[in-house]
Amino acid sequence: MNRLSRPGLALAVCGLIAAFAAHTGRATEPTPARLVAVGDIGDCSTTDDEKVADLVATLPGTVALLGDNVYENGRRSEFDECFRPAWERILPRTRAALGNHDYGTGNADAAIALFRLPRTGWYAYRLGAWKVIVLNSNCSMIGGCERGSPQWRWLRATLARKPGTRCTLAYWHHPRFSSGAHGSDARLAAFWDLLAAAKADLVLSGHDHDYERIGPKKGIRSFVVGTGGRATRSFELPRIGGSEAGSDSVHGVLQLSLRATSYTWRFRASAGATFTDAGSALCR
Repeated sequence: MNRLSRPGLALAVCGLIAAFAAHTGRATEPTPARLVAVGDIGDCSTTDDEKVADLVATLPGTVALLGDNVYENGRRSEFDECFRPAWERILPRTRAALGNHDYGTGNADAAIALFRLPRTGWYAYRLGAWKVIVLNSNCSMIGGCERGSPQWRWLRATLARKPGTRCTLAYWHHPRFSSGAHGSDARLAAFWDLLAAAKADLVLSGHDHDYERIGPKKGIRSFVVGTGGRATRSFELPRIGGSEAGSDSVHGVLQLSLRATSYTWRFRASAGATFTDAGSALCR
């Protein structure tokens, strides 16, 4: 009987393990891309934004800021005093959207400069296997959000491109659907329809100072994550149809793991809170 030497036996075992892993898909499964999302943040009257920044600093991945990045009026001095002390260390991995408070001076110049944004406030990028689209929901500031507007035309063209990805995520400030004090914003309906037709998977927003997960509408699951530090606000009751989970008394972030054909989510509360929400789904 032929016997394998110890090195030969080790190689044979490794080969069997590799073959099994390949058969189960584990060998080729890439590390998921990470996205940490939160909005409604910098506020000099509280330390809750600092607790959220401390949490974000422990989490890997790109950081999506969902607008109202500083209060009250988006001035450079407010960013310097109420945002940068806690969030400066996170800026190199930040991709921001613009909120209404970022336009509090009549323009969003300070936020655009700090986050190195295009003047329009809308842009797209790749994150792992995902297409990510950032929109500007301050409609009156950027020529409208309706069908045929400059941003709508840009979004249509961007979605029409085929980057070799199956999964798409978009984020902006004002939620299309929400049970919060501001509620659902119908001005974003034309954007939602384009994204739905392109089989987008996720939309993230802030503006309402709460966390809410809303089940798929026209195929798109959405999250409101206005929990970055500004004082929370109570839900309007009853909550809207499709509302699946939420809290109106917690600060924290949404952590997403983005794989080639699926994603997982988890709400991570900042220090002193215990609420959580987690799940997973396939891309469309």
